[in-house]
Amino acid sequence: MESMGLLTGSPWIYAVIAASVLLDVFVPVLPSGVLVITAATAAAAGTGAATGQVSPHEVPDILALILCATTASVLGDLVAYRLAWRGGARLDRAIARSRRLTVAQERLGATLARGGGALVVLARFAPAGRSVVSLGAGAAHRRARDFLPWSALAGLSWAAYSVALGYFGAQWLGTTWLATGVSVLALFAAGAGAAYVMRRSPEPAKAP
Repeated sequence: MESMGLLTGSPWIYAVIAASVLLDVFVPVLPSGVLVITAATAAAAGTGAATGQVSPHEVPDILALILCATTASVLGDLVAYRLAWRGGARLDRAIARSRRLTVAQERLGATLARGGGALVVLARFAPAGRSVVSLGAGAAHRRARDFLPWSALAGLSWAAYSVALGYFGAQWLGTTWLATGVSVLALFAAGAGAAYVMRRSPEPAKAP
C-alpha cells in the first residue's frame, strides 16, 4: 500500500476516482473499482481499523468516497444517456447491428414499463453492463424520470459495495495487497454473478 500512499493521502484521490468512474461508462477497462477499493483499504488503515491508530487527515473519508463514486456514476450514466438520446440514425443502426445492445434495450424498456429497474442495478456490476444499459435507455428515448432514479440506486449500491469490500477486507486481512486483491476478486465475482443473472433472464416476447 506504500506505493499508493501519496495518492490516497491526498484530496486528489477523490478527483481521480470521480474521473475514472465517470469515464468508465465509455471505457469499461478503466480500473475504477480497484481505485475505490484501494482508497477504502487506506481509509481503514488510517481510521485504526487494522492498526489501532487514527490519522483522519491523511486518509480518504469513507462517506466521501461513497458519495464521490455514486455521484460520478450517475453523471456518467446521464452523459451516456443524453449522447445516445441525440445519437440519431447512425447510433440506431449501430444498436440494430448489435444483438447484445438490442436485447438489452428491449429488456430495459420492458422492465421500466413494469415500474421496476432491477436490470439497471444488475448492469452496474456486470462488465460493460452499465454502458449497454445507459446507451440503450437513451437510444430508446426512455424517460429520464424512469431511468435516472434506478441509475442513482445502482451507483450507490456499487459504490457502497466497493467501499465495504476495501474497508472490511482491511479489517480482516490487514492493510496489505492481499486484502486489496481479495476485495477486487470479490468485486469481479459480483460482476460475473450479475452478468450470469442478466444472461439467464428471459428475453421479452416479440410481437407477431
